[in-house]
Amino acid sequence: MSSIETLTVHGLGRVAEPYRDIVPPIHLASTFERAADGSYPGGRVYARDGSPAYIEAEEVLRQLEGGSQALLFASGHAAATAVLQALEAGDRVVAPQSMYWALRKWLLDRAEHGHIQLAFYDNADIDDLRRQLAAAPTRLLWIETPANPTWEITDIRTASTLAREHGAMTLVDSTVPTPVLSQPLALGADIVLHSATKYLNGHSDVVAGALATREDSPLWQRVRAMRNLGGAVLGPFEAWLLLRGMRTLHLRVRAACASALKLATELEAHPAIAQALYPGLASHPGHATAAAQMSGGFGGMLSIRVKGGEAAAREVAARVRVFKRATSLGSVESLIEHRASVEGPGTRCPDDLLRLSVGIEPVEDLLADLQQALQV
Repeated sequence: MSSIETLTVHGLGRVAEPYRDIVPPIHLASTFERAADGSYPGGRVYARDGSPAYIEAEEVLRQLEGGSQALLFASGHAAATAVLQALEAGDRVVAPQSMYWALRKWLLDRAEHGHIQLAFYDNADIDDLRRQLAAAPTRLLWIETPANPTWEITDIRTASTLAREHGAMTLVDSTVPTPVLSQPLALGADIVLHSATKYLNGHSDVVAGALATREDSPLWQRVRAMRNLGGAVLGPFEAWLLLRGMRTLHLRVRAACASALKLATELEAHPAIAQALYPGLASHPGHATAAAQMSGGFGGMLSIRVKGGEAAAREVAARVRVFKRATSLGSVESLIEHRASVEGPGTRCPDDLLRLSVGIEPVEDLLADLQQALQV
């Protein structure tokens, strides 16, 4: 494989005939002509089965993750639920306590209606994970690291080994670190998930999801079928925009990492901050594990807990001028939100927490913006 930098910039290195396009063309067709004998000489039947618009983006992602195959989906949630819907009825899933709130809610709903068995483990406690895996036969271990929005770290290699010993497959939600910083398949995971809306696209103009697999397993075949049968397919223009976004992935991620570390370091000592949550800080409980399994940075996401509780946190978010008050992460612009109010009833997020997605603006501007917002 080429370096990550060259792969993201050039993709597959193809130029399109007959005009020798440097930028890949968009394939808009929804259906494809059969030959007179009923065969498909173009190798395609119908776009929902697999559009040629996906070829390059899926292959770039496959190579970035070091997997055997990759699939695009209509959203990160669609990609996640396709894996869970591919399980057999009654299969047991062990998931982290801290994870994307909408998927946690969906898991609880599936368990309540008897579709799956569900157990949760403490993200940062391998002993707790060991106990949960040993408690009953498990089909799938779900890992999210760093975990949104409190950024706990799970040891992927150790967790994947434990899952394999108990007959379970491992999926890692690697949306935050991206392939630039983390390679879960090389650490023993079976499937990697991305909300491609976030860092992979990086411009807040696409909703997309993606999966990459270490091997073409029976579960993966069912996941592929779920995309087709469930219709969770990405549009061709969105696939093209995603590929466009990935061309600058390494630059955006590394810029965000450098700024996030600077902000976390400064904010940790700020008198208005009760706690800064960022795995790049030496004070973070998972710092050593993160350093061992992430290369080149600790991600562009951090959270701060504001002294004075929920009211004070909301006031800080109201006073920012550069940061945008919006949901999402991983784009070129920096975002801030009071996460507990976004997640609503049942949230596990502290009510004094503000989640920050660091973009690519000069860090001096971001720091000045937060400092003025934090003034009492």
